[in-house]
Parts: sequence; structure tokens; C-alpha cells
Amino acid sequence: MFDPAPQVVVGLEIGTSKVCAVVGELHPHGTLNIIGLGQARSRGVRKGEIVDNSAAAEDVRAALAEAEQMADVEIRSVYLGVSGAHIQSFNNRGHHTIPSHDRVIMEDDVRDVVGNARAFNLPADRHVIHVIRQHFIVDGQPGVVDPVGMPGAQLEVDLHVIHGITTRLQRPIRVVKGLQIEVENIVFTGIASSLAVLSPPDKQRGVLLIDLGAGITDYVVYADGIVRHTGTLAVGGDHVTNDLACGLNVSQGRAEALKCTYGGAQVGPDVKGRTLALSSDHGLPERPLNLEHLRRIMAARLEETFEIISSDLEQHRLLESLHAGVVLCGGGARVPGITELAERIFGVHAVVGRTQTISGLVATLDQPEFATGIGLVRFGAFQQPAARGSRWTSRLRQTLVHWKSMLRVL
Repeated sequence: MFDPAPQVVVGLEIGTSKVCAVVGELHPHGTLNIIGLGQARSRGVRKGEIVDNSAAAEDVRAALAEAEQMADVEIRSVYLGVSGAHIQSFNNRGHHTIPSHDRVIMEDDVRDVVGNARAFNLPADRHVIHVIRQHFIVDGQPGVVDPVGMPGAQLEVDLHVIHGITTRLQRPIRVVKGLQIEVENIVFTGIASSLAVLSPPDKQRGVLLIDLGAGITDYVVYADGIVRHTGTLAVGGDHVTNDLACGLNVSQGRAEALKCTYGGAQVGPDVKGRTLALSSDHGLPERPLNLEHLRRIMAARLEETFEIISSDLEQHRLLESLHAGVVLCGGGARVPGITELAERIFGVHAVVGRTQTISGLVATLDQPEFATGIGLVRFGAFQQPAARGSRWTSRLRQTLVHWKSMLRVL
């Protein structure tokens, strides 16, 4: 008896600066390999949301074509990352009284309490992206992972709900479907990135993931192995570029080039007192550019971004739970000194994230800007239906149960 062929899983991120398609191959033994990558410069997206359908469609088509060519597969469906300032989240608790005479919690009780927790009201214009189960509470005792079989009179469960405006979520879906590509599911990009770069021990100890994109900054907090909080800021690398353009009186293109070449998240001794001869965009004489001033502009924007996140976490009483520190990904994680800035603001250790337990295209996996695409593939992998064949099903189930334990999506 032969094992079935590997299943192809594709993640698609339509970002502010780039469109990225990542192709994964899920093998019968549970191994997930990245076998293809396609990129295109993004021209139709602002602050993580599509503003020009035709331009976005062209860029998506180009990225998918490149990914198909590298992976030597035909892409028919994708797991689509979504982001934007309209995406919000909250925690909701469900309650259930155990009706059985012996007061032992059964599977039906778990289904009932989860159903009660899902009975929340959202405005008519909003759509639920994820409902993520947190811990159960039995007779006031929190932190219960599996209450089935436990004695108890009152059962409660906490859910984390991520939602967004329906019409704004539909835009990227329509673009993809217009190319005759199916959308298997939409995934909040912060959750996707966390699946790529966070380890189970970090999630258990408590960790903050910050995905620094060009137009959007997503963040996710895990503690005790579960998602505690998520958030999105409509601020990213493009805003740093705009600050530099205004503060240095240069064009956007020149500001982007200066940011990439001389930028940093802190004003260090390497730039104090240094100047750069800056040629004019219009043929005027060269003028000196103060590199310390450039760094101060960048540092101010990045520090403000981290301070907003820190304030949000403090409001939700989560800062003290970050025992594993801060993990940074996205293109902004490449900024020199960004980890030192994060450590100063959050008061914990900070690192640039690297992908976890995925093989293939090793050089690509080490790049922080590909975390979302790879995480989308991982999300899609544990959404795949069990294939026929007992050996395949058994091995695949063991692997996917481990992944699902990292993200309990209902």
C-alpha cells in the first residue's frame, strides 16, 4: 500500500509593500516543507488594505506565478492573510451549570459552555475571523485545559474573538477569487506570524510577538500556552519613511533609501556628530545631512509605536506575563537596534524571530519579512482534512494535534 502524495498548502499575504505567496508541501509523515516562494511589489495596498483592485490583482497574479514556477505546482487555493486597522478583538466568557446528578463534566457540557461563550453580539457590519479557545474554569478554578471527567457544578470557558468589518475583509477575497483562485480561509496576519516564529515553551512562559510591516503593525500576546490578546496599529515602516521625508526635506524615494542605508532605532555613538553629503533631487548643490537627526526621527516613531503597544498591554494587565520576552518579525525587524529599543520599552529580552520546525528553502526561512507567509502555510496545514489510509491518518493526526494545541481555533 502506497502513501498518498503530499498535500500542497499555499499562504498568500497581500501586504503594503509586497505580495508574498508561499507554497508548502505536507507529507504523509507530518513534515511540512516550504517548496516555493513568489513575490511582487505591492502597488494597490495602503495600511494593510486594498485601495486599488486592478493593481492588487496584477501583483497577486505575479507573485502566484513565481511561486508556481519555483514549486512546480498549480496553485488552486490559498490561505489568505488579512489585516488592517478595522480588525479588533475581545475576550468573552461562557457559563454553564452541570445538570447531571453526579456533577461530572461530560463532552456535552463542554459543547454547551462553548456555545454559550460564542453567543456574543457584534454589529451587523462585522465578521468573526477567529474564535480561539482559552482555558476552562471549573467551580472558580482557572487554568483547566480539559475538564471532561472532572467533578464540578459550574463550568466556564474564555474565548478570544478576532473580528473585522465585513466589506473590508471581502476586498482581498474578491481580488483572489477574480483570478480563479479559491480562498480556503482568512487568517489574521498576527496569528499567522506567531505560528511561524513562536515556540510552545515561549507561548507557555508568556511572549509578545510584534510584526512590523510597512503599513501595519500587528501584535499578539501568549501566556500559559494560549492567545491572551491581539491588536493592530495602522503604523509601519512607510510612516517612518514619511517622517524622514518631512523631517529631512527629501523625496519619499530618497527617504526610503536613507532609511535602509543609514537608519536605526536608536541614536548611537556611531552617528553622533556625523554628516552625509546629500545630493539634491533637482540638480541643486549638495547639502549636509545630519545622521544623528535622521536617527532621532526614526527612533521617535518606532519608540512611539512600542509605547502604544506597551500601554495597551498594561491596560490589559499583560506586561508582567512576558517572561519569554518580545519576538519581532516583519520587515521592520531588520532595523538596526530595534531589539535594544524593544528591551528598553518593554523591560524584557527581545529577539528577531526565526521560523520554527519547518524545512525547505532554509535561506528564505531566516528572513523576518516572510514570517506571515510561512505562518499561513502552517495554519493551512493543520486545517487540511484527514486523508484516506490508516497509516497516513494516524501520523498526520499526531502532528496536527500538536500544532492545534498551539492555537486552539474553534
